Amino acid sequence: MRKAIWLTIAILLAVSTSGKKLSLKEMTRGDFRGESMAAVRSLSDGETYAALSDDGKRIVQYSFKTGQSVGTLFDVSTVKGANLEKIDGYQMSPDGRRMLIQTNTKRIYRHSFTATYFIYSIRNNRLEPLSDGGPQQTPLFSPDGQQVAFIRNNNIFIVKLLYGNAEVQVTKDGVRNQIINGIPDWVNEEEFSNNRAMVFTADSKQIVWVRYDEKAVEEYHIPKSDGGYDYKYPLAGGQNSTVSVWSYDILSKKIRQLQVPMDADGYIPRLVTTSDSSRVAVYTLNRHQDCLRIYMANPLSTVSQMVIEEKVDKYIRDEAISGIRITDSHILLPSDRDGNMHLYLYNLNGQLLRQVDSGNYEVSTVYGYDEKTGNTYFASHENGVTDQRVWVASSNGRRECLTPRSGWSTALFSSNYQYFIHTWSDLNNPTTVALCNHSGKVLKTLSDNKRLSDQLSDYELGKRELFTFATSEGITLNGWMVKPADFDASKRYPVIMYQYGGPGNQQVTNSWNIGMMGQGALLEQYLCQQGFLCVCVDNRGTGGRGADFEKCTYQKLGQLESRDQVEAALWLGQQTYVDKDRIAIWGWSFGGFNTLMAMSEGRDVFRAGIAIAPPTSWRYYDTIYTERYMRTPNENPLGYDESPIGRAAQLHGALLICHGLADDNVHYRNTADYTKALIQADKDYSQLVYTDCNHSINGGNSRNHLFRQCVSFFKRELK
Repeated sequence: MRKAIWLTIAILLAVSTSGKKLSLKEMTRGDFRGESMAAVRSLSDGETYAALSDDGKRIVQYSFKTGQSVGTLFDVSTVKGANLEKIDGYQMSPDGRRMLIQTNTKRIYRHSFTATYFIYSIRNNRLEPLSDGGPQQTPLFSPDGQQVAFIRNNNIFIVKLLYGNAEVQVTKDGVRNQIINGIPDWVNEEEFSNNRAMVFTADSKQIVWVRYDEKAVEEYHIPKSDGGYDYKYPLAGGQNSTVSVWSYDILSKKIRQLQVPMDADGYIPRLVTTSDSSRVAVYTLNRHQDCLRIYMANPLSTVSQMVIEEKVDKYIRDEAISGIRITDSHILLPSDRDGNMHLYLYNLNGQLLRQVDSGNYEVSTVYGYDEKTGNTYFASHENGVTDQRVWVASSNGRRECLTPRSGWSTALFSSNYQYFIHTWSDLNNPTTVALCNHSGKVLKTLSDNKRLSDQLSDYELGKRELFTFATSEGITLNGWMVKPADFDASKRYPVIMYQYGGPGNQQVTNSWNIGMMGQGALLEQYLCQQGFLCVCVDNRGTGGRGADFEKCTYQKLGQLESRDQVEAALWLGQQTYVDKDRIAIWGWSFGGFNTLMAMSEGRDVFRAGIAIAPPTSWRYYDTIYTERYMRTPNENPLGYDESPIGRAAQLHGALLICHGLADDNVHYRNTADYTKALIQADKDYSQLVYTDCNHSINGGNSRNHLFRQCVSFFKRELK
């Protein structure tokens, strides 16, 4: 009888793990991406939204209330004036009468690109070129919808739609690698996550922009098979662009420089239009990035008045800057002044009206403030750092959760805040998309990703789970783990630890988008099918747990982060199902840096590691990011010395280092100088260099090839 029972159990186990095996080719070409919505825009009526069709051929208008199509705004098969196969994007005019249609997009850096734009009249169903002078950047409708400003070759142009699309050149001093008007230079684009530095005033009569003089910034060459290119990249401690704010009176054609008080080496991370045509909001930041000021600048008189000054310990977080919302009468400011990121409401004159929310949790995303009701909409970690939900806070301080289901929720609100598009997922469920009313009631499910769920059900996939543990220093850390489908607790598995670990980043979330490639930790599932157990731990310095936890790494990047990864490996080694002698670590960018720091931390716990596109000395990285967390090399030489290059002689374990030769973000110099140091320290390593590849190492077969080499390395070293 006992034999029969064990035979039955064996058969059931065989059935449960007899699914299909994943392949790297399937994953890297996107076979498991699932359904998504492209280029969704809430329209000005507050009742409808627009979305680009999956094939890029139509822009369809949908009802927020029903989710049903209420019309087609644009269709390449019927439009007049130009023959287009598909489009890449669009922009609605404020009056809803026209669109800018984006085609022939060519990437420049992470956020910037050029494209050929067309002006589309919805009523006439006709396309006209925005300009015949060449591709454009960051076109922008005026608030009255009658003009479009854009950038070409670092200069500003205006097209006047009521005057036969007459084109006017506003600036003429723009020169590559010298002067930039209206768009940020490389480092401001990369580190402030912004590709436009130009606005109209509310009355559409003035343009205000930031001018970047980058002549004194260090130049760097990006090698490519076509010869490559040179661009300006300021290294930590080096010279930044000199920035200034200018205005152009469209009627008189007069250009003025605005008097915005700021440090000579300071930054202007944002310009924002206000409802008052005599005031444009100018954000300034000092070089240490611990003092943010918001000025109201008059484009005609050129006079500026400071309305808000925000000073916090160590540094202003980037998400605090990007999260500011300026409405018709208010400024909504995220701040961690009390130790956690919360929201504060000011009037446009800078008077603090109230703190919107409070508690031992962090606000993670700001959605907006409703002038009519006084309600504020945001996402937070109030139910735990690995959980994100959407909330509304009323003017009396009462908070209500609009998405009570545990997991990871985001929202896109209608322009009148009466509806929102709710996306949700958790560790074991792909993203669903639903329409909700302002109270959170589901009106219609737009996508449940059932096709993806059914597709994945045919594969042999293991269990994903969250866990916590305490380090020897008493620090509680969060992690997730993926176990093989046929996991046997009596076995000892080799472990691969994936991490990023950089300031404010969060990899351990109860969401579908976890892992090196996202998609439900699909790459980790593949590794589990090869016999590994996969783990990710968020170390000190990561986000969601308050200012103290995030900023404790200040001026010593990599030291506490790598220590925590070593502690995670030691804790894993104590688990009965882990082979403590076969633990590997890997990561990309900061995760690659953290990998190298952990492998040379001093405790020999990693059998192997892979560092992809890693910074190896913060002296080789840019000013804004590096100095935010480290200050300058002159101010903090010891902090900069604690680097993978400085620790090269302490490296333990087999190492594979991978880098794109055309990486404009983390220059190949980082890997070149690090491997030089390894050679002098007589340390063995393996290296892969990807010609013509940038920081992402993608395009063609590059990503598939990269991950195949990584998997082969792990198999070889953790055999």
